[in-house]
Amino acid sequence: MRIASFTIALILLVPIAAAQPKPSQASTKPMDAQVAATTQASKLSDKLSISEHELKIGDTVLKYKATAGYMTVKDENGKEKANFFFVAYEKVLNGEDKNQRPITYVFNGGPGAAAVWLHMGTAGPKRVQLLEDGQAPAPPYRWIDNQYSWLDLTDMVFIDPVGTGYSRPAAGEKGEQFWGVREDVNSVGDFIRLYTTKYERWLSPKFLAGESYGTTRAAALSQHLVDRYGISLNGIVLVSTVLNFTTLAFADGNDVPYPLYLPTYAATAWYHKKLASDLQGMELDKLLREVEQFASNEYTMALAKGGALSADERKNIVEKLSRYTGMTQDYVDKADLRIRSDNFRKLLLGDSRQLIGRFDARIKGYDPRPVGSSPEYDPSLPEYLAIYSATFNDYVRKELKYENDLPYEVLAGLGPWNYGRGGNGYLNVAEELRSAMMKTPHLKVMFASGYFDLATPYFSTNYTVDHMDLGKELRENITTQRYIGGHMMYHNQKSLVELKRDIQQFMTSALPKK
Repeated sequence: MRIASFTIALILLVPIAAAQPKPSQASTKPMDAQVAATTQASKLSDKLSISEHELKIGDTVLKYKATAGYMTVKDENGKEKANFFFVAYEKVLNGEDKNQRPITYVFNGGPGAAAVWLHMGTAGPKRVQLLEDGQAPAPPYRWIDNQYSWLDLTDMVFIDPVGTGYSRPAAGEKGEQFWGVREDVNSVGDFIRLYTTKYERWLSPKFLAGESYGTTRAAALSQHLVDRYGISLNGIVLVSTVLNFTTLAFADGNDVPYPLYLPTYAATAWYHKKLASDLQGMELDKLLREVEQFASNEYTMALAKGGALSADERKNIVEKLSRYTGMTQDYVDKADLRIRSDNFRKLLLGDSRQLIGRFDARIKGYDPRPVGSSPEYDPSLPEYLAIYSATFNDYVRKELKYENDLPYEVLAGLGPWNYGRGGNGYLNVAEELRSAMMKTPHLKVMFASGYFDLATPYFSTNYTVDHMDLGKELRENITTQRYIGGHMMYHNQKSLVELKRDIQQFMTSALPKK
C-alpha cells in the first residue's frame, strides 16, 4: 500500500512513500494546552538549577557541575521567541584552561524527540538500567551511574528543540516557525550560538552529536554554523544516520532503498535462524559481505533493467533474495523483487504470528493482525519509551533538583513539519555536510550504525558516504563503525562499551595535537 506521508516514530521521521514529502502529523495538543505550556515556560525561563556531582569513570573520580533549565532565545529586537530547555555538564577544572576543554552539543531526532535518548542511553553521567543484552526490564525502572559516559572526554549540552522535552515557544509565538528542516536548524543554531556566548566557549574545541533525525540536523547545522556564525567544528558524531532520505523512501519509482535494506534483512533472518543451514553457520560479518556484494551488483542491476530482465535472470534474483531474507520465492516474485521493510517485519516470523521490531529487529512481539495490513506497532519501542520517560522525570528532580510541572515530551507529535524541496524531491543534507567539510578541512565525522536497525540501515549510511564527493584527503576524515544492536545500539552492554571506546578514539583524533 502506498502511503503518501511521513510517519513519526521515536527518533526518526522516516519517509515511506511520496516523492515530495508531505507534512508530518499535526500536534495532538489542544491549543489551550499549548498556550498554558508557553506561559508556564516563560515563568520559569530565568530559573536555572545548578548542582555539583561526582562520577567514577575507570579509575578516575570526575567532579562535574550540572546546569538544568531554560535559555530564552530572542530576535535582534529583543522579542522572546522560544524557551529552550537544556541540561549541561561541565567538568570542574582545577587550574586547567577552559578553552582547552572540548564541548559537545547533543540532540536526538524525530523530529519530536527530546535529547533524553542519548542523554540517558549512552553519553550522560547517568543511564537507564537495562538487561545486559539490552532488553527492557519490568517496571519499576532505575537509573544508575554511567561509567561509559563521554564526560571524561568533553563537556556536554543536551538540547531539547522547541516542542520537545520542556522546550516551548515563547508566549504569543507559534510553533510552526520552529517546525521545519530550515526553521529547526535556524533555532537550534541560535541556541548554540547563544550558549557558546553566555558560557564563554568560543575558543573551546566543538563537537555535535545527533541521533537519527538528529543526524539530519547535525549535518545541516555543520554548514549553517560556519556560514552564519563562524562557528567551526572539530567533529560530528552521527548515530543511526539519515542524511539522504532517498535511501529510506519505499516509493514508486525509487529503487534505491531495496538493495540498501537487504543486508539488514539478512542479518535479521540470520539472528532469528530463518536462513539455510550453510548461511546460518556463517559468521555474521562474512554473511553480510556476501549479501552486500549481491546487493550492490546483481540486485541493483536487475532492478535497473525493470521489464527488460530476462526470465532466467529474474528466476536467479528471486532465488537469491529468498535465500538471503527467509522470504518465500512466491512472495519475492509477487513483490516484483522489491521487499518493503514493513512487509518483511510481518512476514519473517508470520507463521508464529510474531512481528519483529523496526528500531531493533531482534525484538519480537505478538502480531494481532497477521494478514493484509501494515504493522500495528513496533515491539522494540513502547517499553523503552516508558523507561526513558520514567527515569528522566525522576532524575531531573531528584538529582538535578529541577522542578517543572509541564509534561516532559519524550516523543512529541510536532507538525506540520516543513521539509521544503530538495533535488529529486527527497531531503538530502549530505551536500551540506560535504560543504562544511570542504570549508573546514580539519572537521572529522564518525558514523555509528546497528546491524539490526530497520529504521536507518547501516548499508544506507554506507551508500550516503560513498556518494559524497569529498576527494581522498577529506574522505580520510570519515570513520564508520557498526555494532551489535538496533537503532539505539548502546542498549546492548557490549556495544555501549565499544561505542565509548570508539568515541574516545574519534574525539582524540579530531582535537589539535599539542
